[in-house]
Amino acid sequence: MVGKLNATRCELPYTYHKNINRLVCHHCGVTKQHIEQCPECDETLLLMGHGTERIEEVLATLFPQAAISRIDRDTTRKKNAMHDYLEKIQSGEIDIMIGTQMLAKGHHFPNVTLTGIVDADRGLFSTDFRASERLAQLFMQVSGRTGRGVKEGTVIVQTYNPEHPLFEQLIQHGYNYFCNSLLEERNHSSLPPYSYMVFLRTEAHNSNDAKQFINEAAMQLNQLTDNKLLLFGPIPALIEKRSGRYRYQLIIQSQSRKALHMHLDDWLDKLESSKRAKKVRWSLDVDPQDMA
Repeated sequence: MVGKLNATRCELPYTYHKNINRLVCHHCGVTKQHIEQCPECDETLLLMGHGTERIEEVLATLFPQAAISRIDRDTTRKKNAMHDYLEKIQSGEIDIMIGTQMLAKGHHFPNVTLTGIVDADRGLFSTDFRASERLAQLFMQVSGRTGRGVKEGTVIVQTYNPEHPLFEQLIQHGYNYFCNSLLEERNHSSLPPYSYMVFLRTEAHNSNDAKQFINEAAMQLNQLTDNKLLLFGPIPALIEKRSGRYRYQLIIQSQSRKALHMHLDDWLDKLESSKRAKKVRWSLDVDPQDMA
């Protein structure tokens, strides 16, 4: 059996950092000593996943003569660390670089001819409707960093779903075709840019306080708009518990921006004067770019 040790204050599991031999929560920053058994059920904890440290270990075994550098938030904390890494890449001191998406954006690597995208499937199956769009953008960014100038480049994608339409559309038809297909899906589903959204985001130490605040807010908004807007919620955030607080959302949607915005000021006044508002943190996100 394999145990899963969740962070105390967050919903997601700890991440093991081998260089410091500690478990770290990437969301609230809490760390704890590495343990081999779950303190609640005594099951063995198995290290899983494809973090940059593990990828570095595997590549070092496969290519013992190569100069390998890992570029992530752990290795670039010091001032000018990122600049130093980029200089080494440009000078050819680094043969293989391992990093997060920061490497795919805005850098010119003329000698890079092979790039791999690890664990691409997390962008294929997400409750955030923009996830596939972001994966396609990453695909194009990585392709743009590979084989620049006169050298040809190759991009390898690790996936359990190679037949997924996203890959077929990008590889066979290109990014514009993919975008048009995605826009057609959004149109059929009445999602942006064919509708407009506002998120009421709420968090509280007690989940009931967060949900009750949203229920009250939804009732007030329906009264102001005579039920003419689409309301969905309370819906848990993608990470429901973070830094010890439970996080919920009210999604407000309309095909008319005017109808969506005309009552927001009056609604905000009601929210600010609500007794429940003192028990929660809340914010209004107009035209939200993520569902986190």
